[in-house]
Amino acid sequence: MQLVHNKSPMQTRLDFGSPLVAGAEGDPFHPAVSGWLHGRFGQPTEVQTRAWQVTSQHRHALITAPTGSGKTLAAFLSAINDLVVEGLDRGLSDEVHVLYVSPLKALSNDIEKNLQEPLAGIRRELVEGGLPDLDIRVAVRTGDTSMVERERMRRTPPHILVTTPESLFILLSSDSGRRMLKSVRSLIVDELHAVAGSKRGAHLMLSLERLQALCARPPIRIGLSATVKPLEEMGRYLLGERDEPLDIVDTGHVRKRDIAMELPRSPLTPVMATEVWGEIYDRLAELIRQHRTTLIFVNQRRIAERAARHLAERLGEEHVTAHHGSLSKEHRLRAEQRLKAGELQALVATSSLELGIDIGDVDLVCQLGSPGAISAFLQRVGRAGHAVGAVPKGRLFPLSLDDLLEGTALLDAVRRGELDRIHAPDKPLDVLAQQIVAEAGSREWPLDELYQALRAAHPYRDLGLSEFEQVVQMLADGYTPRRGRRGAYLHYDAVNRVLRARRGAKLTAVTNGGVIPDQFDYEVTLLPDGHRVGTLNEDFAFESLPGDIFQLGNTSYRIAKIETGKVYVEDAKGQPPTIPFWFGERPGRTDE
Repeated sequence: MQLVHNKSPMQTRLDFGSPLVAGAEGDPFHPAVSGWLHGRFGQPTEVQTRAWQVTSQHRHALITAPTGSGKTLAAFLSAINDLVVEGLDRGLSDEVHVLYVSPLKALSNDIEKNLQEPLAGIRRELVEGGLPDLDIRVAVRTGDTSMVERERMRRTPPHILVTTPESLFILLSSDSGRRMLKSVRSLIVDELHAVAGSKRGAHLMLSLERLQALCARPPIRIGLSATVKPLEEMGRYLLGERDEPLDIVDTGHVRKRDIAMELPRSPLTPVMATEVWGEIYDRLAELIRQHRTTLIFVNQRRIAERAARHLAERLGEEHVTAHHGSLSKEHRLRAEQRLKAGELQALVATSSLELGIDIGDVDLVCQLGSPGAISAFLQRVGRAGHAVGAVPKGRLFPLSLDDLLEGTALLDAVRRGELDRIHAPDKPLDVLAQQIVAEAGSREWPLDELYQALRAAHPYRDLGLSEFEQVVQMLADGYTPRRGRRGAYLHYDAVNRVLRARRGAKLTAVTNGGVIPDQFDYEVTLLPDGHRVGTLNEDFAFESLPGDIFQLGNTSYRIAKIETGKVYVEDAKGQPPTIPFWFGERPGRTDE
């Protein structure tokens, strides 16, 4: 891979010419696209100017810039422009042209909404200019997508498909999904740093290689990240092991910020006393009153619920709520919309709101306890002032003596402009086995061809053929407990070196896809209407009894009955609750 690194206009190896102004000579966009851009934003940001000079030439790119600098539009607009030009020239076929992959389901829905504005604006410009009307369709495919919407997608594929890594894996493993994806020309991977350091990233990179093998013409890859280090390694990670140029558009991660540490009046101790927590909640309430909207990040769902309750006592229940992964998607969406509309004064969230979900203008971000990583802290603080030219404002609240030390180091690292280095897992074989079964379930493969195709994924660059054969042999042989052979998913013709799936292998791959572990949580259902409230940890549900009152989403519920996998509840009418607990949530601390 050839890297072209553009750290600043003085160091660039690309000839950008004059700054890009919509409608100017040398503008890479159709006049209708430029007209909307000029009317909506005027002057583009630096990252947009530089990214469009790369993406308009259909070159691979890794785009990195601070939160709120317009990276998403920088990635999408060239692809939208291609759709406009092609649609006016010969009409748009019912095919997926652009694939956007986001690590969060909520972020996927958010992107779809944010694409409607430019598409509607460009459509208006076309009509006003006397040109044919173009209907560029966008659709979201995630685990939350209804069967009706999925069927509509199959009948009439969207031109832009927004999805998650896990849903992409499922689409690549189904016949209808493969028919829909084989026409992809542009691939956008958002928040690359959020997946690269885990097996989820390795899983996604293998899916991208399966997509590459499926498409008649290899799609252009565009990666987006606000905080990523090292850039060159992440560029290789995105593109894979192929000898093609990739442009790194780097406008840095450092921006003007208003960041400070908040300490209680009482001295911090190894374990926080109740009165110290009271001082922290009082100070949080004071800061919330001084700002229009405040986003409070915590590291655990239990603390999110507890902080939401104590702040509601000080500010009023209608002004505060919680947001985390154990709440229903309806509650989370309603909380996001209320914050955006200015109806909520404060929202207490875990990492569920760390990435770029559109929650409107946030004036202040407070972080309770160190998040354990510089990049996570910068992402969270960047939710305040999430607009071009705005100054993010953040306050860090240490929760113990150890936390004070870590918080001091964290703020010092931010001051020096340091970032956490991403350590990508090296060739995880369990992930590889999952993808081999899924791909063999879709078509027959010569073993050596499949090896070369999957080995192009950067995490598997050092995978030897003998290792690959051992994984294949394991999937073909299975294992033999007392009740007969199990886990044999493949037929392996060792003479002709050809792989094909056994019956049921594809279904097994799809129903067990991804690397996000099952939590075995209990579903909470509100009586009498059967509305899903959220989930509880299995151990908390097991230790609870009918009549117990607990809090979820800053609302009190009384347990009516408990069944296997389900907790039926009634509204407790604000009676004092206990706070649920969830296991295994504390984020690790990075080396930096």
